[in-house]
Amino acid sequence: MITAERKPFEEILELLEGHDKVLVAGCETCVAVCLTGGEKEAEILSTELGIKAKEDGRELATESISAIRQCEWEYLDAIAEKVAEYPVVISMACGIGIQSMAERFPEKLVLPAVNTNMLGMPQEHAVWLERCGACGDCVLGETGGICPIVRCSKSLLNGPCGGSHDGLCEVTGPDNEEIPCAWQLIHDKLNEQGRQDLLLKVTEPKDWSKSNSGGPRTMVKEEAKPV
Repeated sequence: MITAERKPFEEILELLEGHDKVLVAGCETCVAVCLTGGEKEAEILSTELGIKAKEDGRELATESISAIRQCEWEYLDAIAEKVAEYPVVISMACGIGIQSMAERFPEKLVLPAVNTNMLGMPQEHAVWLERCGACGDCVLGETGGICPIVRCSKSLLNGPCGGSHDGLCEVTGPDNEEIPCAWQLIHDKLNEQGRQDLLLKVTEPKDWSKSNSGGPRTMVKEEAKPV
């Protein structure tokens, strides 16, 4: 089970600054169960964005859609036709879903609408590859949909280390396989998107208390608790 909280509305607006056509994509699995990013929540965000645009006197074409799961290709294929209509997709899935969306639709600008904060990781049968560290402070909107926390062996936030070479990490995988340098991937992606200026931004150290407070964490939706 993966839980997430929606980003503050002002932060979402900042990510969408300069864009006038946006698709809000919900996910009907974990984030729907925790009442953060399902079909209903995607509709609400889309409506809020439209209302805010009208209040500001600007044009914004926005629509919502929901996938059964954003972390699996077959379900992303089911919404591909709608995604094709929009240059920007703001995903309400967890960090894994956001990155899956960015990988499946590389020509689109995929931005996060939520901060993933906890992971309940299925173990065995097929085994899964980690793509999100559940840091509670998502930077995927500034790193081309590639998470530096888990895809960089040192979790660096401001570029590669001195051991990076030829696009590869100095660390090898468990079977001694080569690992791509996460910051090479981020560099290439931001260049493709014409957002290479973000590479010059200095990211402050993360507040890790958002992801690890020294023990098991609890997420409570007060407004959803029975009276």
